[in-house]
Amino acid sequence: MTKGTGEVERTADRAQLWVSFTASAGDRTEAVTLLGQRVAGVEPLLEQDGVEVRSRRLSVQPNWQGDRQIGANAEQHYQLRVADRATLERVVAALVAAEPAALNGPDWELSEQAEAAREAQVLAVADARRRAEGYASALGVRLGPLLRISDGEDAHYAPMARAGGYAMAAEVSPAVQALNLEPQAITVGARCTTTWSLLD
Repeated sequence: MTKGTGEVERTADRAQLWVSFTASAGDRTEAVTLLGQRVAGVEPLLEQDGVEVRSRRLSVQPNWQGDRQIGANAEQHYQLRVADRATLERVVAALVAAEPAALNGPDWELSEQAEAAREAQVLAVADARRRAEGYASALGVRLGPLLRISDGEDAHYAPMARAGGYAMAAEVSPAVQALNLEPQAITVGARCTTTWSLLD
């Protein structure tokens, strides 16, 4: 029984962002009203092509000072998926200009992993075969047909930092350009466990 691993790299082609807006006021109703005014300018941005709102979450809670309520906070949280790099530049610039309470990301992804996963599987099987051939040679026999194959540990999918950059759209502010929001290389891996017959 031998194990094999294979890895391939692809350039990420979409990203996720998390952004939140907050408003404080004397009571919950007023806080929600102020929050609605704040995000009203953001919602049209989220309707453009290439932007998918994965979730919207509203949180409203009172502010307390000891046992006395002194106001309320309202928060709107968004999880966004941005389909391409050019759109990401514009979205980040617009969100920063809207003064969010928090903006996190991007987390880079591959929109389609199947082809990369298949290539990693081919490499994993080839690696397992090379290992088996090495053992067979050490025993002075020949490697026979494959008897059984199974997935090894879970295949992995991970972003890798990569040097370099790309030209940003002209309308993106210099402040956002300085952030160098470049796409990352994504590593897709596969592992397998194989059993081979041995021939005299």
